[in-house]
Amino acid sequence: MDDILGNIRYIGHATFKISGSKVVYTDPYQIKKPDKADIILVSHSHFDHCSIDDIKKLTGENTTVVCNKDCVDKIDDLVPHVIGLEPYQEANVTGVNIRAVPAYNLNKDFHPKSNRWNGYIFTLDGVSYYHPGDTDFIPEMKEISVDVVFLPVGGTYTMNWEEAARAAKVIKHRYAIPMHYGSVVGSIADAEKFKEAVGESAVILSQD
Repeated sequence: MDDILGNIRYIGHATFKISGSKVVYTDPYQIKKPDKADIILVSHSHFDHCSIDDIKKLTGENTTVVCNKDCVDKIDDLVPHVIGLEPYQEANVTGVNIRAVPAYNLNKDFHPKSNRWNGYIFTLDGVSYYHPGDTDFIPEMKEISVDVVFLPVGGTYTMNWEEAARAAKVIKHRYAIPMHYGSVVGSIADAEKFKEAVGESAVILSQD
């Protein structure tokens, strides 16, 4: 397995653990094994992305949470460091560069653009990752170039697998990994259809 993929664990839903010189978690939800994260990225305030109980399970004495601005007050007393970002703002956390990017729905009302919720592009040990949060296939994606892109495929609240496959065609990437299925919405069948549509660059990670 490629070293890049070997550093990524899919916990489920929109939660990934990316390991290297730092440990980064995205949108922790339904964490079964307590751990210590250096950085936790929280995309928006919905319960399955800004989960206080799950953030607590990953918090150590040096943990920094990077979140959208409307999550700051919920998290501020839980962790040593909290940074609130809006789309196009950046932070550097212990050498990990993090840029917030837009995340929103186009044809549904669950994640309005006016909320200014986040996806994130971050670079760890020279590898760039795009975690888009809860979003549809939005025009801003055409400007993104990363090594690894995680894309929601479950539909209902986000893009479905077909829309995610179209997004993967325009986002420059090395690996495209489906997420946001098998828990609240979506199934492994959505991930498999996504992989078939995208081709060799698509990788389904087994859920940890």
